[in-house]
Amino acid sequence: MLFQFIKVVWFAMFCIAAYAAPARYCVDYSRTIPNVKPALCEQAQLVDMQARSVLGRPIWGRDIAAADARLRVLVVGGIHGDEMSSASLVFHWIGMALTPLSDTPDPIHWRFIPALNPDGLFSRPAKRVNAHGVDLNRNFPTPNWARDARIYWEKRTRRDPRRWPGSKPLSEPESRFLLAQMDSFKPNLIVSVHAPFGLLDFDGPSVPPSKLGRLYLDQVGIYPGSLGNYGGIHKRIPVVTIELPSASRTPTEAEIRQIWIDLLRWTSERLGVGLSAQANVSECVGPECRKVEQP
Repeated sequence: MLFQFIKVVWFAMFCIAAYAAPARYCVDYSRTIPNVKPALCEQAQLVDMQARSVLGRPIWGRDIAAADARLRVLVVGGIHGDEMSSASLVFHWIGMALTPLSDTPDPIHWRFIPALNPDGLFSRPAKRVNAHGVDLNRNFPTPNWARDARIYWEKRTRRDPRRWPGSKPLSEPESRFLLAQMDSFKPNLIVSVHAPFGLLDFDGPSVPPSKLGRLYLDQVGIYPGSLGNYGGIHKRIPVVTIELPSASRTPTEAEIRQIWIDLLRWTSERLGVGLSAQANVSECVGPECRKVEQP
């Protein structure tokens, strides 16, 4: 009887700890990420995506699915840990997705991952690379990665340690997690948020957006092992790469909203036409997943 009581108490403590974890991480996030207060993070109701960084930190995410969603959009921030504004933008977008615009013609199932590289984000100082010193945005399995990634790193970056692609593609748990998300969620669009070049990049099929907010299209080319190269060129999933003007400061709230509105309009115009209801094949992740009725 005593043993059973101890088991019940332990289980209850475990559940409380699991519930409290996001609040604890929200404190950490708010201390690290610009323009993210604990209340904004807590409102996001992040869910443990059951993935861990090199150092064992959870990777958090959130699904927000409109009723009868036919489009699936994966939004990823913090691929580079020292681009803190990218994670901030994703947190603000989660709040906007919770109150969808009344004139959005195509309901969307969003999956948000604010910080893919928590080890880099929480380093002191923050680092572009993960805890293994790998640039996650050079670690995806593009064709001829073994040849091209190494040559590019040696000759074009002059062995810049901030751009080390790793010993092999998908060597890192964070990049493997994101690939698994692409395969299971099957997004119609990937939005990858970076900084600090102040522009838009695009890879893959469809006509790219000419501008989002004050960010204008300026396609900078493809890199061996990059998400845009792998997802856009080889998986044929449109990848919009947003490069914010500053890694440490976010745009104004009005600018963040305008980028969001322009993205919604472009997504509906270019990707929403002709998709059948059978495209909605994935389920929300975690008990916090919320269905949002379109007005």
